[in-house]
Amino acid sequence: MLGGLLKATSFALVFSTLALLVAGRIDHPWVNAYLAVLGMIVIAAGAAIDPSLVRERLRQSHGGEDSTRLVLLRVASLATLVIALLDSGRLHRSDTVPGALRVAALAAVAVSMAWSLWAMRSNPFFLPVMAIQAERGHRLITAGPYGIVRHPGYLGMMVFAPATALALGSWLALIPAFACSLLFVRRAAHEDRFLLGRLEGYAGYATAVRHRLVPGVW
Repeated sequence: MLGGLLKATSFALVFSTLALLVAGRIDHPWVNAYLAVLGMIVIAAGAAIDPSLVRERLRQSHGGEDSTRLVLLRVASLATLVIALLDSGRLHRSDTVPGALRVAALAAVAVSMAWSLWAMRSNPFFLPVMAIQAERGHRLITAGPYGIVRHPGYLGMMVFAPATALALGSWLALIPAFACSLLFVRRAAHEDRFLLGRLEGYAGYATAVRHRLVPGVW
């Protein structure tokens, strides 16, 4: 646990430093508030997530399906953050998001990250790739948020991207953010088809937990 906390704290500090460099200033209240929320969740993740899952996620070679969409997701996520930081800190092209909306978006950032952390803590097979981890005894997970929707991690990230753009105050950053959210919707549909044919018990689970991403909607 201590090792995980130290690594998470180090990551949060490095990430915050890089983000402030991109923003071009260290006294921006909304950027600092965003980084504080992000840092707290990252440190909590370091304490809560199984170290074996962290090691597996950091391993370079996983294989899996849908690698092109995964690359696009990472590019869109990075673009959202960089554009929002540049817009709010240096360029000021569209940083006119009202304060009340920024506060609500910052709360959404915290909730979406906490939700994704809950999913990671509940699922020891929570990897960024789409694959059956036979060597790790991959099995169906129905605990925690998986009893509510079938792809809770994707739901968290689908909310996190546009919430990041608004919390940092950039309308322009919503463009890659919404692209990111749409990619997560498509990936959830793809993964559902993938698991139906390959993971034992998933068909029955899909009947019991009817919705992929949004309860009562889809």
